[in-house]
Formats: sequence, C-alpha cells, structure tokens
Amino acid sequence: MERDKLLKQIMAADFAMHETALFLDTHPSCRRALEYYGKMRAKREELAAAYRRQYGPLTYYEVEGSAWSWTDSPWPWQNKREG
Repeated sequence: MERDKLLKQIMAADFAMHETALFLDTHPSCRRALEYYGKMRAKREELAAAYRRQYGPLTYYEVEGSAWSWTDSPWPWQNKREG
C-alpha cells in the first residue's frame, strides 16, 4: 500500500512539473511558475529517492552497481499476486 501511495505522489509531481513546463513555454519570465516548478522538482526528487531506497530504481537510468537490478522487482503495474 505504501508503495502505491508513493508512486501516486511521484506521478502527481511529474504531472505538475509537466503542466508547469508547458505554461513556462509561453510565459518564460513568470517568477511564480518558475518557483512552483522548482518546488515540484525538489518534491519529485525527494519522493523518487524515498522510492529508490525502499523499492529500487524507478527507471533504468537509476540502476547502479555491477548487477542489472532493473528487473528484480515486480513492475509498478503488476498485481502483487503475479510477482
């Protein structure tokens, strides 16, 4: 349950960053939007770091070490019973 909650929070931060980036494409000097983007980016990194510590990498870009651990855990969309 905690894993699902963390993934939903990461997705919400991703969505907020994406939408803010689209706004900034047409309003690049909007200070409030830039600050909000920075806040969401920091929040997303904090959440992603917590996820990595508990469950492993979210993307293959985050795999570290000498073993390819990307496929060790169930995929986020897999039912826990399929695991």
